[in-house]
Amino acid sequence: MSTDISKTGEISGFVGACLVDLDTGLMLASAGGGALDLEAAAALHTQVVKAKLDAIITLGLDDIIEDILITLGRQYHLIRPLENNPTVFISLVLDRKGSNLGMARLQLKNVTSGMMF
Repeated sequence: MSTDISKTGEISGFVGACLVDLDTGLMLASAGGGALDLEAAAALHTQVVKAKLDAIITLGLDDIIEDILITLGRQYHLIRPLENNPTVFISLVLDRKGSNLGMARLQLKNVTSGMMF
């Protein structure tokens, strides 16, 4: 089991990140954050992931969530379930001005692919 998400801090525009248990909404690990309440973000992003999973089931889609992007005026919120355990996800918050969304998605994929949970 690895809860080290410190490499998310290397992503351009990094504000904060947390590793979250989908079943409980509890934060398992965090990095950065500053004034951002990562525990609240973990709980609220859990609701987003559960809603999308419900939509996949309701629509009869035979698919998985690769990532979820929430675009705000000043931030990107990128949510990515772990490949080896989709009941755990990373929630990454980026400053829009300092980030490259395409690169951030690739870098977050690399971080999660190396995680065993």
